[in-house]
Parts: sequence; structure tokens; C-alpha cells
Amino acid sequence: MGSALKIGIAGLGTVGAGVVKILDSHSRLISSRSGRSVELKAISARSRSKDRGVSLEGLSWESDIIELAGRSDIDVFVELIGGDGNPAKEAIETALKSGKHVITANKALLAKHGQELAELAEKNNVSLKFEAAVAGGIPAVKALTESLAGNKINRIMGVMNGTCNYILTRMETSNLPYETVFNEAQKLGYLEADPTLDTGGIDAGHKLAILSSIAFGTQIDFKAVVTQGIELVSIQDIEQAREMGYRIKLLGVSQMTGEGLEQRMQPCLVSANSPIGQLENAMNMIIFDGDHSGQIILRGAGAGEGPTSSAVMSDIIDIARGNKIPTFGQSATSLIKMKPVLTSTPAAYYIRTKLEDSPGVLAKMATALGNNGISIDQMRQTQHADVAAPVVIVTHKTLPETLNEALIEVLKTGVTLEAPVALRIEDV
Repeated sequence: MGSALKIGIAGLGTVGAGVVKILDSHSRLISSRSGRSVELKAISARSRSKDRGVSLEGLSWESDIIELAGRSDIDVFVELIGGDGNPAKEAIETALKSGKHVITANKALLAKHGQELAELAEKNNVSLKFEAAVAGGIPAVKALTESLAGNKINRIMGVMNGTCNYILTRMETSNLPYETVFNEAQKLGYLEADPTLDTGGIDAGHKLAILSSIAFGTQIDFKAVVTQGIELVSIQDIEQAREMGYRIKLLGVSQMTGEGLEQRMQPCLVSANSPIGQLENAMNMIIFDGDHSGQIILRGAGAGEGPTSSAVMSDIIDIARGNKIPTFGQSATSLIKMKPVLTSTPAAYYIRTKLEDSPGVLAKMATALGNNGISIDQMRQTQHADVAAPVVIVTHKTLPETLNEALIEVLKTGVTLEAPVALRIEDV
């Protein structure tokens, strides 16, 4: 058995404490599977006195994570403090420059600075690993970089934010409005300090950008991810979708087209009978479509102490075993900067709005859609007691830019009493 792998951990929140617990409870198992022992040498956290449910006796404390990253007695620096800039970025750079392997769960930092950090790791002949940054306990990164390395990836699709899936599931099962379930999720601690990171699709967009880089050999381009949150999804949308055999999910899709790289994160209607349609509560699901493997479906907990710390440990054990692969599956300098494009795949759309309850109003809306080459598959008008008539339309397949032009024309007719909400119906 080789010499011990010595690690330092910055951040002892939920995930950091979870890693310490695994190291403490599974030390013999880790040694037998990796061929060497793993020893926690030093830590950095805001409070020394906080009870984290695990003994920290005998460990060196650093008040400055930069100092921790540069310590000569650690081989691996584990960054678990978060944030898309300093001090996390500076600490990781310090560790890489000093020849240390780095493990992080920081999806926001990778989405913003992943290319330069990968190049720095490559320059210093060390590993930068981040299994925990994407989908919690689901081994999505390893699946792409290792198991599916012999495949051309045609498409990535999935539910990548457990909080949004919880909110949408809870709305459906409890018949509660968005605002009520949002407040409930906030009380349960499911939401980020800035809730829009979750509900606005930003957190999930970070994950999609990372997976896209690995799958398609491109430089990470989070700014090119088209993001739309779930804030406008109403209980009426949930009910209407259910009646038509659909469920609403915050869905990420990435694929390479003849024009460039398409990346989008948006609420969509999916078949209730599909694997994604059946995904409940705070679970995540990622689907890879390989040219030889076919469709690979990964499902599991996307967050939480156990799943996320498990993913961190998988990277630690990889390093202990001496397994070394490029950060994004190929040399960082070979990753190409790809032109971003909007989707070129037509789809049916669900449209919800309120119209004046007067003769000819529906005809005006149908005409506006028709003028843009959009035909109507279904139209529903629900019961109402006033002059505002709730209307739901399902179109035949069209392109998003065509739909947007049509909805602008609808607004110009003056018949709408609220701006239409349009959701893509995705074939999954």
C-alpha cells in the first residue's frame, strides 16, 4: 500500500461535514478500494465551535483558505465554500500552481472560469475534478468522461435542479399555487440565498454548460445557455398539462447542430408516461444519447449531504488510485469555442392567456397565429364569471422565433388581458 493521500478541506457546511463523516466512518473501505489511506490534515471554516456532528480533533485549522490551499503538507485541496469568484477562485489557483490536485463542487465558478482553471491544471500536470458540481450524487461527469468516451453524444437532456422539480411536483400533487409552494421550499431550506439561482434556471444552466463542454468538446459558455425560470408557471398550467397527459418540468437540453451549439434550460411540457415525466420531488435525471450506447438514463438525488459528499469522495478516491484524465475529458487547449445558436428543432407549444369575452376575439388570435404560419391543434376556454376568458391553445409544431413573432402580433390586436405564457412541448 502506498503512502497516505493527504487532503485539506475548505468549507465545513453540509457537504464538507459529510465528507469528513465518510472519511471517518469508511476509512478501511476507502483504503482497500484505493490502495492507499486517505488522511484529512487541515480544514478551514468560519466557526471552530460549531457542532457539525463529527469529531475534528487533531486537525489543523486555517482561518485563511488561501493559506490552506498553499500548505506543503497536503496533496489535494477540496473547495466547498462556493461562489463564482474570490476567495474560491484564488484558492483553487493557488493550489493548482503549487502542484496540488483540486476537487470542487462549485458549479458557478466552473461555469464562469472553467476554461482558464482547466488550462492551469493542465499546465501544472494536476487534476481538477468536480463530480459533485453536477447533479449531486449522480455520476454524470464520470459517465461522460469515462463510460461514454467512445461515443459521439447526440443530445443531453434532463432535470438538473431538484428544488424546481420539488416545487412543480408539489404544485401538482397538492393543488397549491406557485407562491405557496415557493414559500414552503424556502422554509425547508431548499432554495439558495438568492432564490432566482434555482427558480430562474441559473443553477441548472451552470450544470448544463459544464456537461455540454464535456459532451461536445467545447469551451464552457454559460452565457449562451438560454434560460427561462418557472416563476410564470401557474397551477392552471399544471392542471391543464395533466388533463392533456403532460407534466411540466424545468428541462435542460443541449445538442450540436449544423449551425452551432444549442443550450437551453426552460420549463417544458413532457409526456407524463416518460421517465422525466415520472420524476418526483427533489430528484434529478440526466439522459445522454450516444451514437453507440443509445439512450442512457441516470436518476438520483441531486443535492444533500449524503449524495453530494459521496460525489466528492469519488473524486478523492480517483486521485488516490492515480486515475488522471483531462478536466473536461480532453486537453483543455483543444476545446473549441463554439458559436451559440437557438433551437432549430420545431415543437408544439402550449399557450395560456386571458382574452376579452366578446365576439370575434378568438378569431383575431387565431388569425395572428395563422399569419405566422402557426396552426392550432387544440383550443380550450375554461369557465369564467367575468369578462376575462381563460384560454389555452396547443399549436402544431413551429420554431420558437416564429412563435415569438406571432405572440407579438397577438399582443398588438389588443384582445389579450394578460401577456400570453408559452411553454414548449418537448419530445422526450
